[in-house]
Amino acid sequence: MLYKKTLIVTLLASLCTSNISAQTKTVDIDELQGNWHLRSMDGKDVRKARAILDFDPKQMKLNGFDGCNRLSSELQTNNNTLVSTKLAATDMECREYIHSYVRYRLHKTMKEGFTVTESTQNGIKGITIKSSKHELFFKKMGKDRGWFKASL
Repeated sequence: MLYKKTLIVTLLASLCTSNISAQTKTVDIDELQGNWHLRSMDGKDVRKARAILDFDPKQMKLNGFDGCNRLSSELQTNNNTLVSTKLAATDMECREYIHSYVRYRLHKTMKEGFTVTESTQNGIKGITIKSSKHELFFKKMGKDRGWFKASL
């Protein structure tokens, strides 16, 4: 009986450890090429805001829509952290609270510097952009969603 309990605990610990390590694999900047749709921010479903980031790693540029305005920026890397420099956005008023909520936190995250890791939420593969204060989950848009390496 003790053997079965030890085996079960060992298997559960192994599953948890492999699940955690799979979710924390840092994404190479070249793998970010393309459009990403923001699905959740700090645990809140924000798909309604329709925020999109478009990464261009070759030019080290970022463009997109923050829920209210078009935005653009240059990117810099520091180890595994990306920082959005020279962040610029149009100045349209947000229509609803969800748009303001997303806009403010998205800009703050981009300016603070962030890491990008592979992750899965609700069975959907994507990336998590994490700064010191915010965590944003994005899903790849378009036909080419096979951005995960074949080894996964």
